[in-house]
Amino acid sequence: MDGIALVTGSKETKETLADQLEELVGDFVPIDSYAVEEDAVPLLTDKLVVFSSTIVKEETRSSMGEGCTHLVASRVVNFHALDALFDLPDGTEILYVNDLKETVHEAIASLREIGVDHLHFYPYYPGKRSVKQIPLAVTPGEVEKVPDFVTRTINIKPRLIDMATMIDLLNRLDLLEEKHRDVSVRYLQRMIQLNRRVAQMSQHSKKVADHLQEVVNGVHDGILAINEQGIVTVFNGILERILQLDGKRAVGRNVRDIITDEGLYQFIAEDRIEEGSRFFTLNETDVMVHAMHLDVNKTTVITFKNVGETLEIEKKRRRDLKKKGHYAKFSFRDIVGNHPELVETKRIANKLAQSELTILIEGESGTGKELFASSIHNASPRKEGPFLAVNFSALPEDLVESELFGYEDGAFTGAKKGGKKGLFEQADGGTLFLDEIGDISMKVQARLLRVLQEKELLRVGGSEILPVDVRVIAATNKDLLKLIDEKAFRDDLYHRLKVLFLHLPALRRRKSDVKELIHYFTHQAGRGDTVIPEDVIQRLTDYDWYGNIRELKNTIDYMLTVSDGNTLTLQDIPNESFFSRPKTSGMQVTTGSTGRPNVRSGPIGDSLLEEERLVLILSLIQELQEEGMPAGAGAVRDRLKVYDQHDLSPHLVRKQMKLLEAHGLVQNFRGRTGAKITREGEAYLERAD
Repeated sequence: MDGIALVTGSKETKETLADQLEELVGDFVPIDSYAVEEDAVPLLTDKLVVFSSTIVKEETRSSMGEGCTHLVASRVVNFHALDALFDLPDGTEILYVNDLKETVHEAIASLREIGVDHLHFYPYYPGKRSVKQIPLAVTPGEVEKVPDFVTRTINIKPRLIDMATMIDLLNRLDLLEEKHRDVSVRYLQRMIQLNRRVAQMSQHSKKVADHLQEVVNGVHDGILAINEQGIVTVFNGILERILQLDGKRAVGRNVRDIITDEGLYQFIAEDRIEEGSRFFTLNETDVMVHAMHLDVNKTTVITFKNVGETLEIEKKRRRDLKKKGHYAKFSFRDIVGNHPELVETKRIANKLAQSELTILIEGESGTGKELFASSIHNASPRKEGPFLAVNFSALPEDLVESELFGYEDGAFTGAKKGGKKGLFEQADGGTLFLDEIGDISMKVQARLLRVLQEKELLRVGGSEILPVDVRVIAATNKDLLKLIDEKAFRDDLYHRLKVLFLHLPALRRRKSDVKELIHYFTHQAGRGDTVIPEDVIQRLTDYDWYGNIRELKNTIDYMLTVSDGNTLTLQDIPNESFFSRPKTSGMQVTTGSTGRPNVRSGPIGDSLLEEERLVLILSLIQELQEEGMPAGAGAVRDRLKVYDQHDLSPHLVRKQMKLLEAHGLVQNFRGRTGAKITREGEAYLERAD
C-alpha cells in the first residue's frame, strides 16, 4: 500500500487526527486526509483507509477503490483538553453534545473510564427529543451543535485514536515489528507529558488550596463551611481555638459529628435554609455566630466572631476617631438652661435623634446649632459612628466640592496623590453636620441633592459610584424661603433637608437662663470662685444679646480678663461698641479695639461719590454671590460697566474691595472665589436701601 488515507466527518476532527497520525507514523508512511463536510473524497487506490467512525465509513464506502483496505478507529478522550472538566465541582450537571447518539454515549463512557466520574453527564445530539435544560455543555469540537439555551460551552476537542488502533494500523502496513518500538516510545512520551501536566496541575491546586487555607486561617473570625450534604469543607485555626477541636479531624466529616453544642447545631441546621445571627457562649468564649449561603455551589458559611475582641476593636476605632476629631463633643446635658422654651426644644431634639431622617436646624448666629447637632448624634443610634462638621461660610467656594465629595488622583492641579476621601465618605455610618447651608452655591446644591436622594456619590474627577450611609443635619441662620424666592437656593433641596425641623430660641427669649450661663462660663474658664454681684448679673440680663450665647461667652471672657481681683464689677462690662446689634438697626460696621468688626454709625467712604461707589460694589458682590458666580475684581468691574463706571481700573476696584473688607462688609479670598459679603455687609445694604 502507498500510504494512509484518513477520512473524517468534520474539519476539526480531520485536523486533530491527522496531527496525531503525523506525530506517530508520519515519518514512516505518507498520510492524506479528508473531511466529509468540506472535501469531495476521491476514489482511493492502494491505501489503508482509516475512518473516524462507522457512520463516516458508510457515507464514503464508494470511495475505496482497487487495492484498498480499511479500519474504523477506536477513539479515546483527548487528554490535552480536560483541565476545565477537572476544575468543575463534584456533581455538576453537564450536557454532552456530539453529532450522533452512538458517539455521545461512547464518549461519556470513555470519560468515566479515565476517571472523569465526578460530573453528571446528560447526552445530547441533533434530533434528540427529551432534553434537560442545562446551562453548561461540553463537546468534542461540535460547538455548532450546542443548543441555544446553553450559556457556557467547554470544547474538549475531538477524541483521539487509541493505542489499539495504532497497533492494528502498523500491523496492516507491515511495520509492526520494525516500527513498533518507535511508535510505542512516541506514544509513551505523550503519556509522560500528560502525566507531567496532571502532576503540575495537582501541585498548582495544592498550592492554591494551601494558600487559601492560610488566608482563611489569617481571618480574625472563626470560619466553618459545609456543603449541601452537611459535610465540613472549611474549618480554620480561629475556630479550632473557639471549639477546641482539631480542624484536620473536622474536614470531611458531617457537621453533626463535630458540633456538640445542641443549640449551635440546631442554629446551623436551621440557617442552612435561612440566614441569621445568634449569640452563643462556647467553651467560656462569647461569640456572635452568623450564617450565610453561597448559591453557586450550595455551600453554607458560618462565621464565629469573638465578642470580647470585637468590643476592644470598637474601642480602638473610637479612640482613632477622637484623635482625628471625628466625634461629637457635646450631649444634651451640656446645653445649659431651664427656660421652658429651651426645655421643650431639647425634648423635641431628643425625639428627632431617634430617627434616621435629615434634620434642618434654624436659629440665629450663636444659638448653639452645632451644640444641638452634636447632642442629637450622641443620642441617636449612630452615636458609635463618626461625627463630622463643616461650616460653609468659612470654606472657600472652590474647595467645597472636593471637601464634601472627595476627589480622585489627578482630578485637578494640586490634587493629592491617590485622591482623597470627602466628608461624606469619612462620615460613613455616622452623622455629617452641614452648618451655614444657605451659603453654598447652586452647583454644590445640585450635587448635594443627589447624595441625599440616592445615598451615593461621585468623587470629583471620578467615574465610580460610591454608596454612603450618612445622616445629614443641616443648619442655617438665613431665611431659606427668601433665598428660594431670590433663586439663590433650590426648592427641592430645601424640602429634602427639612424632613425634620428644629428651631433654636434666641437668648433674649429666655433671659432667665442668663444667670446660669454666666456661672457656667466662669467655671468653664477655670474661675469658678469669681464673685459676680447681682447688679452685674442684672445688667447683663437686661441686654438683648443679639449675638446670643456666643456673644455672652465672649463678654464673660472679656470681663474675666480685664477685672481686678476676684470680683466682677459694672466697670468690667465692655462699652456699647463691643456688643452686636439687630440687623434691622441700620448701623454700620467698623473695626474696634478687639480687631474684630464692631457696630457704629458713620460713612465708610471719604466722599459722597466714593460712598455711592462702595455701596454699588457691595451690591454687585452680593448679586454675583447669589447667582453662584465668583465675585472677583474682574467680574465686579465687568458689572460696573453696565452702570457706566468705566473709569474704575482693576487696581481701583481691588482697592475699594479691600476697603470694604477693612470695614467688615466683605471677606476677600484668593483665587477664583473672590469676595463674599458678610452679614454686616447685608445689614449695611439694607440700611442703604
